[in-house]
Formats: sequence, C-alpha cells, structure tokens
Amino acid sequence: MYKPINLYKMKRVFTSILSLLLMGQLFAGGIVTNSNQSAMYPRLLARDAVISIDNVYFNPAGLSFLPNDGFYLSINNQTLGQTKTITSDYEWLNNNSYEGKISAPIFPGLYVAYKMNDFTFSAGFNPIGGGGGGVYNKGLPSFEYGISDLKPALTAAGLPVESYSMDVNFEGTAAYFGYQANVSYKVTDQLSVALGGRFVSAKESYKGYLKNTNINMLDGSTSPASAIFTSFADTFRPGLAGLNDMVTGGAGAYTLAQAEGAGVIDAATRAGLEGGLDALGVTDPSALTVEQAQQYFQGAVTQYDNTATMLGDQEADYEKTATGFTPIISIDYKLNDQFNFSFKYEHNTTLEFTNKTAKDLIIGYEDDGITPITQFPDGEKSNLDIPGQIVVGATYHPIEKLMLSTGYHMFLDKNANWTGKEDDLDGNSWEFAIGAEYDINDMFIVSGSWLRTNSGVKESYQSDLSYSLPSSTFGGGFAVNINPKIQLNVGGSYTMYTEGERNFNYESSALGASIPVKETYDKDVWIVAVGLNFNFGAE
Repeated sequence: MYKPINLYKMKRVFTSILSLLLMGQLFAGGIVTNSNQSAMYPRLLARDAVISIDNVYFNPAGLSFLPNDGFYLSINNQTLGQTKTITSDYEWLNNNSYEGKISAPIFPGLYVAYKMNDFTFSAGFNPIGGGGGGVYNKGLPSFEYGISDLKPALTAAGLPVESYSMDVNFEGTAAYFGYQANVSYKVTDQLSVALGGRFVSAKESYKGYLKNTNINMLDGSTSPASAIFTSFADTFRPGLAGLNDMVTGGAGAYTLAQAEGAGVIDAATRAGLEGGLDALGVTDPSALTVEQAQQYFQGAVTQYDNTATMLGDQEADYEKTATGFTPIISIDYKLNDQFNFSFKYEHNTTLEFTNKTAKDLIIGYEDDGITPITQFPDGEKSNLDIPGQIVVGATYHPIEKLMLSTGYHMFLDKNANWTGKEDDLDGNSWEFAIGAEYDINDMFIVSGSWLRTNSGVKESYQSDLSYSLPSSTFGGGFAVNINPKIQLNVGGSYTMYTEGERNFNYESSALGASIPVKETYDKDVWIVAVGLNFNFGAE
C-alpha cells in the first residue's frame, strides 16, 4: 500500500491565471491604462500640451486653440506586440523559462472635433485598456508547481518516476473600449477649459486547457497522473467497504481488536486495516474505533479521487464584462506663441466585472470533500478599476520650426479597487516624457522622444500572472502634409523594461515543505502606427 501523498490540499493548478493574464494595460501607460492613443503618439511621446486633433484624448481644453473654426477628423491605427519572459528556479519544473506573446494588429483611435468660435465640441473612441490577445503555449510556472511536485512525491511513495509531462495552452483577449465626449470653451485668448466624460465598456475573454498530465516511469512506460491517484484510492476502497459494513452492522464503537474478538473480522482483515491506517499516518491504529477508522479510509479515498479529478483533462471557457464612467476636466494656458501649458484630471473609473462561465476548472474541494471549488464561478464579481490620473504638459518653441515638449502623468493607483491587488503597491505609478519636433519644410515634419515609466509596486505585487516593471520607451517618426487639409502620420516606438524578480516561499502540500523560489520577469513592447488627420476648418 503506497504512502499517501497530500495533494487534496494542493495549491491551485491554475491560480488566477486567466483573470490576470491580460490585466489591463498592455502597452504604454500606467499599470491598467493605455496612453498610446493616436498614431502621433509613438513618434512624439510627450503630447499633453501639443495643439492637435488628438487633444480629444490628451488635452481636450487645447482644442480651443486649433487654428480655424470648422470640422476636424483623425483616423488612426497602431499595430503592437509584446513578449513576456518569465523564469523560475524551482528545481522540479521541466522547463525554467516561459514565454507569452501578446499582439494587437488593430488598435484603433478615432477623433472628431467641431470648433465654433469659443466653443469646441469633440468626441473620441479608443481602447483605453487592454486591446490585445495573448497566448501562453507552455503555460506559466504557477501552472506547473503543483504538477511538478508529483515527481518527488511519487518517488517518495515508491514509484520509479523519471519525469512528468502535460499539455497546457491558454489564450485570452482583453479590450476596454472608451467612448469619450468633451466640450471646450476658450475663456480668454490665453485660457481654455474643458469638461468631458468617457463611457468604458470592458470585456475579457479566455479559453484554455490542461490535458494529458502524465507520469513517465524509469522503465519507459507512461501513466496518466489521474489513473495513478485513482489506483491509490482503489487500495483503500475494499477496506472502506468492510468498515462501512461493520458500522452498519452496529460495530462502529468497537476497536479493531474488539471487532476481531467478537468475530466480526478475522486476524488477516484486522492486520490489513491497521496497515492501511499506519500508511495514513495514524500513530496507534489499535486505539481507534471502527467508526474512526472508517473516517480515515473515507478521507483517503475522497482525497485521491478528488486529486485524480483535478489532474484529469480540464478546460476553461469564460468571459467577464464591466462598464464604467470617467469624468474628465482639463485646462490649457497659452502664454504666448512660444509657451503652452496643460493640465488634465481623469477621475477613477469603477469597473466591477461579472463572470459568465461556460466551462470551468476544478481547483479544489470544500471541507466536505464533495463540493468542488472552481476557478471562475459563474456570476462571481471582481474589480479592476482604471485609476484616476493627473496630467501636466508643456511645449516650447525656441524657433518657429522647432517644438520641444514634455509631459508628466501620475496614475492614482492606490485609490483604485483591484480586488485587493492595490494593497501591494508602494506608491502610484508615473510617466515622464520629453520630445522634439522639427518642421523641415511646409510638407515634412520629423520628431523623436523618450518616456520613462515607474510602476510603483512592491515585490509582493509581482507574480508570473501579473507584474509591472520600470521602463524606457524611445519613439520617432514623421508627418507629411499631403495638402493643407490632410496630414499623414507614421510613427514607431520600442519599450525596454528593467528586469524584475520575486523571492518567495512556495508552500508545497505534496512535499509538506516551504521551498524558496526565485522568479524573474522581463518583457519588451513595440508599436508601429499610421494615421490620417483631416482639417476641414475655414481658412
């Protein structure tokens, strides 16, 4: 009879993998917010005080200083890619490096504005959060910690284990679409104010599976992990059946020795039952009553059957949705033809998501051993707010053809509700950007810029499921004035992140130990963008 392995209380095979797989922001911006909201952004990352049609998002008050009355339109698309790399030094993993690919071939932005004397009315549409799809073909370390423990645990139980294998795949998409409207008013020739709001419709969809979890033996044979645990349960089933009969027959209060003395069982049956109790870790099996022995055997059968279920083929298919509203105010102060200053405040956007689950993963059982605990319960609610932000910007024209720009964004993460994840923040995340734009002639404009991001998270925030790293982004590109009313913008940027790490103790129920683990996190992001601006204003 195999020594039992405590996998019934095993850590989740899938922790909150999918719900955090694409948590909020995928590209430029804060932890949740996307700031890359026009084709002009990658080529000039400091846009907060630049007077342009994309002020609909970056600086609504600045729309009052568009050159002419009339109608303005901007159509943009960005193609983005992100690679995430996670490593773990946990000794029992088959592989210590995992890679995820996230892509967004279509990342649109649409802006319209109508300027009429001192008033400007504007609207915009963009992916304010999410906006991509991610694939993890090999899973993540947290997918495998519990599975990898099978090798040493089963070896200790007497099985000649060589390795484990599994098929795992998860795909997710996240899109938080923002629908924004503003009213801007030019108070004086130097001062403009704007009031606006954004309706956010958020949806995250995930599919994935864990299949073919197998144990590979030293002799070359392979067994499904679930079948091994079913066989463990089978070793206790006959004893459980006998104990059930004894309890039903009124011998539940007897010790096994008393049951033998009364002729209820023979010596061989008693020895087998006591051997099973010894394997279950009972110090003195002879001191137990039949009813107490029954509970031990029932617990073992339940434990192994439930573990077999969790190690069997499982699939997840669910989505979660939420809506929210963001009040926005902004101010633009145009000191003179050389200097312009801007301020914007976006309020926190409350997003309470509700799960709609078609298929779910069993990740454990309640204390009764019968009621399954699933990963994504249908109807369950969780929060992932888009934090408020404070934005200031400035531009300076030292000469007519050259513009220098800068901007600072403070994301008010600590005021957001992320279902407890906000407790792992050290402070608010922020961005600082500088850039330059030069008019070569009336037709061609070139620009370049740099942006620094600080995430403001504690080490306890980091995990293979969700991590945030400081970064530097370099962007550049050009604009072509095709004619006085149409401008083409082309830009690109590349973001390099500072590698992060987390040192923690993995609590292995299977091994009954707390094991130090180090995970490291890295990623990179690239953007290529193109857009057209139309100026139908009066000359």
